[in-house]
Amino acid sequence: MQQRIPPDEAPDAPVLSVTELARSVRDLLERRFPVLWVAGEISNLRPAGSGHLYFILKDEQAQVDCVMFRGRAALLDWEPGEGLRVEARAVVTLYEPRGRFQLNVETMRRAGLGPLYERFLKLKERLGREGLFDPAAKRPTPAHPARIGVVTSLQAAALRDVLTTLARRNPSIPVVVYPVPVQGEAAAEKIARMLATANARAECDVLLLVRGGGSIEDLWAFNEEAVARAIRASAIPVIVGVGHETDTTIADFAADRRAPTPTAAAELVSPARAELLARVLVLAARGAREARRRIEYAMQSVDSFARRLVHPAERLRASHQLLAQLAARLVSAAGRRIDASAARLALARAGLHGLDPGAVLARGYSITRDAQGVVLRDAAGLREDDRLRTTLARGSVESRVLAKGQNPAG
Repeated sequence: MQQRIPPDEAPDAPVLSVTELARSVRDLLERRFPVLWVAGEISNLRPAGSGHLYFILKDEQAQVDCVMFRGRAALLDWEPGEGLRVEARAVVTLYEPRGRFQLNVETMRRAGLGPLYERFLKLKERLGREGLFDPAAKRPTPAHPARIGVVTSLQAAALRDVLTTLARRNPSIPVVVYPVPVQGEAAAEKIARMLATANARAECDVLLLVRGGGSIEDLWAFNEEAVARAIRASAIPVIVGVGHETDTTIADFAADRRAPTPTAAAELVSPARAELLARVLVLAARGAREARRRIEYAMQSVDSFARRLVHPAERLRASHQLLAQLAARLVSAAGRRIDASAARLALARAGLHGLDPGAVLARGYSITRDAQGVVLRDAAGLREDDRLRTTLARGSVESRVLAKGQNPAG
């Protein structure tokens, strides 16, 4: 048995400050443990406003404090969550201000992924660069498919879930099952061939590629390139419902539409019969209202036309009355026209009478002409003994020129 040395009898040793002790322990830890992978469950996750992540990594028997600084955390392409099992690549160290043992995490991946997850990321990146996941290339899924195809294993629980959901929501839609292994050796190639077969048969409007949950190894067939390319090569829209809501596969990205579960995939393509019936009733009621409205409008139009419709006898009587009115107006207009013409004629007659030579003669004037009948206006051209003829208001006389003279001035 080793003899305990009393404190006052211990050999001389250097006295360290707390800071020196903490730094020595930190250096020892960092030299003893290079960067390593540690598996555990995230607990007490505390994202800081600075962007750093603070959490505890634990298993059934132990736990360790962890920090992941903002620059490292920003590189994650998934969201760390409480209770999530992960594998953290970290540096073992000591946080000196608190004297606390902790891990400085450089990166994390979800537990169990390892090399498979690396393959997943590389394939996803490569196919993404090719445009295989381009949203513009995705086909719209039919709202009312005439027939639904289901590509899955006959033994899969997912098949029962899908068939039950389709029968509950709309039993009138026929379903075609394309049996194929969904895990195991060569499952990916068989799934790709079955998708091609379904397209060659061209008997469905939409295809559901489904399977239940499982480990990443169980779901790996849906992470193979052959399946992704077969989905994009399909002329029929493909909906993928693989695993649980948190499971994501390459097939999900390639699909025309992704469903979180097989049941959800069935719900996406099967319009609920009750909802359709309710909609039909709404449309029928709307159609009845529209028909009634049109009939009422037509009835109002008939009433309007009836008010404007005149019996032939009434129309004839109205015509005779119109003719009588027009005849009376014509007679009245003709009378006014005659009266106006008579007035103008009397005026013209009065004007003409004023210009009548006979009227002038009646006032005492006369007209004298020479032997040739030329009206004389000047005595200068006459000679003695010329014969003249003078016309009076009543009658005429003949005379000879005895002498000529001039009118008195004045």
